[in-house]
Amino acid sequence: MTEVVTRFAPSPTGRLHVGGARTALFNWAFARRHGGKFVLRIEDTDRRRSSDAATRGILRSLAWMGIDWDQGPEFTTDDGRTLGGDPNSVGPFEQSKRIDLYNEHMRRLIDAGLAYPAFETPEELEAKRQEAIAAKRGYQYDRAALGIPMPERIARMEAGESHVVRMRMPEEPITVHDEVLGDVTVGPEEFDDFIIRKRDGFPTYHFAVVVDDALMGVTHVLRGQEHLINTPRHVALQRALGFGTPTYGHMPLIFNPDGSKMSKRDKDKAAKKAVRDAGLQEPPVGSIGADEFAAWLKDKTRQLGTDTLSELAGSLGAELPEIDTEDFIEAGYLPGTLANFLALLGWNPKTKNDDGTDLERFDTDYLAGNFDFAGIGKTPSKFDRTKLLAFSADDVQAMDDGVFAEAWHAWASVFDAALTERFSAADMRMLAPAVKQRCKTIRDGRSVVGFALVGDDAIAFDPKAVHKVLIKGERKGLQALKDLRPMIESIDPFTPEQVEAAVSGHAESTGLGMGKVAQPIRVAVTGTSVSPPLGQTLAILGKDSVLARIDRCVASVEAQAAEV
Repeated sequence: MTEVVTRFAPSPTGRLHVGGARTALFNWAFARRHGGKFVLRIEDTDRRRSSDAATRGILRSLAWMGIDWDQGPEFTTDDGRTLGGDPNSVGPFEQSKRIDLYNEHMRRLIDAGLAYPAFETPEELEAKRQEAIAAKRGYQYDRAALGIPMPERIARMEAGESHVVRMRMPEEPITVHDEVLGDVTVGPEEFDDFIIRKRDGFPTYHFAVVVDDALMGVTHVLRGQEHLINTPRHVALQRALGFGTPTYGHMPLIFNPDGSKMSKRDKDKAAKKAVRDAGLQEPPVGSIGADEFAAWLKDKTRQLGTDTLSELAGSLGAELPEIDTEDFIEAGYLPGTLANFLALLGWNPKTKNDDGTDLERFDTDYLAGNFDFAGIGKTPSKFDRTKLLAFSADDVQAMDDGVFAEAWHAWASVFDAALTERFSAADMRMLAPAVKQRCKTIRDGRSVVGFALVGDDAIAFDPKAVHKVLIKGERKGLQALKDLRPMIESIDPFTPEQVEAAVSGHAESTGLGMGKVAQPIRVAVTGTSVSPPLGQTLAILGKDSVLARIDRCVASVEAQAAEV
């Protein structure tokens, strides 16, 4: 049996959309199940929009999810593993470096009369399109270039005259056998002679993908259903070039819960809504120009860059939907959680739990051992963020405290410099048991310890907590807080254990009970009645900070009382 070879071929024009991550995951899993190879290829023939930074981001996102590639660009992971390489000598894996290969196969088609150069200008083609629209008929290229004798066409092409190269499509139906959708037949009336090489000399996606799949030995292609319309063209090219046709499987699209297609445009829509809801008339200082801002708001099709959108949303306190894999990394999801959730978007393991319910929770090892075409659905899948968050909460709570602390520190090292400046890795290990209990994602840890990231004079006291804990009941809570201050000042060393022991002893000696002692301190130092265990909370702040916050809280409450 021929070795199974699958591939994932992203365009490095931006971040990795989770739909692309799912495609990579399924191709990886299919190859692993069959003991085959998974190839990563970078489709960067759009030189204006492609970037090395985007390529690196895609590689990082795939590696983070645990998707390793056998052949492709070399990449060193954070833990020192090297992915990719070219053991079968089928590279390079960037299309921009394969132009000579494409030209060689392109010339074969031209010499055989199966493709031809066409010299119409963009303006001439647009005039023909407008003529078709006016006549209320669909536009197809009219093969005017074929009216030029072949020797003349080739001579003009070789002389450097501006041209494109078009595939001469056959006058017969093309049937694609799809492992998910069955046989799909497209008649010749649906085809035109599409462009396979652009004016800039670079091949179009259609041509490059066919050549690359053949030369890299790809046997199976799993991709989204939006590509199904392209597959008959690819089959026609494969036949013309004498290549075999890989096995195709087109997966369902990913939709938002409201039935709209989940796309990168969703972020832009959310940012526009936030700006309009806030009545923002001018862009934040240092973001974009006022004219560009106004044009963006006016034009629904105009989109801003990811960084600018994030800045706009941040200035308004608005959340943008996670769309790209990097968004979910920044939001603090674990790689296994996201991989598990994405696997269920379009694939059913058809396995039951012991209680008879459908199996939904599994790791990538299970996926690699069980993924098959039979489980792929035909209808669109809805991205249920509530379900993803529930998966995440379960996985976070199941983590060992030490592992959580390491993951939290690693996340903060990348996304929250203020957190790592305030808390060392040792601090996070100490806080982990309490913090983890309140987290649904790793990022949630920040909100749990957020009180320690603001200045002593900037703590905002929750009015409801202040009233309930300090004022209600003839201000007994406030008096308890005053009485606690000298005891806290005397604690030495100021460690979690010593703090807990001292507060507990005070509660017992005064007969107040731990709740009536601990809650006033908690409100004073955090602003609310909820925090990690008191010993850890006070020790992290340090004695000086705790005393300063108690003094400020007492003064604030007494000032309120004086006004009343």
